[in-house]
Amino acid sequence: MSAEVDPLVTDPSSDAIPPARTPAVTFHSGGATLLGVLHVPAGPGPHPVVVLLHGFPGNERNFDLAQALRRAGYAALVFHYRGSWGVEGAWSWGHVLEDAAAVVAAVRRQGFVAAHRLDPSRVAVVGHSLGGFAALMTAAADPSIVAVASVAGFDMGAVAAICRADPDVRASYVEAFQDELLPLRGTSGELLVAEMEAGGEAWRLAGLAPRLADRPVLLVGTGRDDVTPAPVHHQPVVDAYRAHPVPLLEQHVFPADHALSDHRVALARTLLDFLDRHVRKANG
Repeated sequence: MSAEVDPLVTDPSSDAIPPARTPAVTFHSGGATLLGVLHVPAGPGPHPVVVLLHGFPGNERNFDLAQALRRAGYAALVFHYRGSWGVEGAWSWGHVLEDAAAVVAAVRRQGFVAAHRLDPSRVAVVGHSLGGFAALMTAAADPSIVAVASVAGFDMGAVAAICRADPDVRASYVEAFQDELLPLRGTSGELLVAEMEAGGEAWRLAGLAPRLADRPVLLVGTGRDDVTPAPVHHQPVVDAYRAHPVPLLEQHVFPADHALSDHRVALARTLLDFLDRHVRKANG
């Protein structure tokens, strides 16, 4: 897209061939069929791909980011994990990680790439909250992911340690998780806390620094957030990645709530700038 065009406020030319499309897509993971929506830009491509990972339970699915990314020339995918929002199967943190990895692999397969004019060599992963955790974990396990961004990422390992140390805090997380289960199936607040504790240090985001040291990493923290307060979930990860170091680390803290409700434009601009510098020209 031309540098003179602002993708946050400008639609692409309606004369572009092929035109933009928004197909419903499906993926398979763990015996379940996952439902997704792919935002395909206008033009012949091949288009870089951004997989957007939503949080728990997924009230904020970041379709505004998907549309902005599409206008900027990125194919943007939003999908639901197993056991959520009508998708078959049971919800668990482990299933979220398995589903994210399966979808990232699927968008690079030849048939999917050809059908949607995608560039399998330029795939980035972006996640919010639990999705931020999943994005960093997925990128750490898959060196072919070009860049990764975590927005208000939830540090499972850090919270697991807090829960093990304080029964009252643990009980509060059981209650908080239980209160969010309406769009989910096959789990409970107790099961989710127990699974988080079992994940332990392997799920502490700071420990991923060695496996992310060769990639661009964007960490966005939130300063008015009682779900992932920055001193617990953001700053320790930033400090660890700087210390390792992760040379292409970029970090911001916005004075926003967990959903960045009043910073959506700022978030979109920050994300697009990061991707334009590190993904758009990658391998090309």
